[in-house]
Amino acid sequence: MDIIRMSGGIGNQMFQYALYLKLVSLGREVKFDDVTEYKLENARPIMLWVFGIDYPKADREEVIRLTDAAMDMASRVRRKLLGRRSAEYHEESMDFDAAVLEKENSYLCGCFQSERYFKDVEDQVREAFRFCRDRLPEAAMERMEEYERKIKEAGSGAVSIHIRRGDYLATPEVYGGICTDAYYDGAVAYMKEKCPDAAFFVFTNDSVWAEQWCRKKECPGRFTVIKGTTEETGYLDLMLMSMCRHHIIANSSFSWWGAWLAAPQGKRVAAPAKWLNTYDCRDIYTSDMVRIDAEGNVRNMEA
Repeated sequence: MDIIRMSGGIGNQMFQYALYLKLVSLGREVKFDDVTEYKLENARPIMLWVFGIDYPKADREEVIRLTDAAMDMASRVRRKLLGRRSAEYHEESMDFDAAVLEKENSYLCGCFQSERYFKDVEDQVREAFRFCRDRLPEAAMERMEEYERKIKEAGSGAVSIHIRRGDYLATPEVYGGICTDAYYDGAVAYMKEKCPDAAFFVFTNDSVWAEQWCRKKECPGRFTVIKGTTEETGYLDLMLMSMCRHHIIANSSFSWWGAWLAAPQGKRVAAPAKWLNTYDCRDIYTSDMVRIDAEGNVRNMEA
């Protein structure tokens, strides 16, 4: 049996569940440890319920066994004399590691942010990540109805823009200098060139800043800032994002999934040329992404 240690927000949880589906397709028994990370005070909410997902959970004894964490005296003495016999796997980089798919009886720790882990079970992943609208709070859904109507009216011209500030601004050594104003200007210009009737829907955790940013744009009426969501209802942003035809994403697993869940036909996705300052992250990119650098220049074009 393998155990995946769940961590992070909904975007990370989705990558971890997609890996789960791949491992299950290989005939493996897999469970989740959704306790260790989420007992911390600053833990993000677990949100896979919005897709109606009921995943198998590892119990405490199973986690202890795979991590060699038993606290009885005999185990403690053995570890001191012979070392720990943990089956933990810790992701060393943000790139695809084929060894993850071969491990058995392992405790898997990581984000696993690459389509390469689950590309060949893509249909199963898309089926799993269907929003269960009847489970979503009625009051929250009502606030989103007007935005949903506008996105549908925009049709093939609907473009999502994800601008993440807040926690990203607090760690410039990791995220700084990547999704710059110039990046977004270059991405918007690219989308306008490819889609002259583009209507932009801005998803952000700083709506005040985003509204000021939109007012500076040529034809600001083409921009709509999505408001009314919180950390606990961020899945509504993800749902609306996935309804758009095209996407300008941040270096965030959240908008990565917003773009990926959208219907693939005729889709254009603009992504930052660099994902993080601390890792290469070459496997985060999908074949339909156009990479744009921090100066707003298109680095590559789709085939």
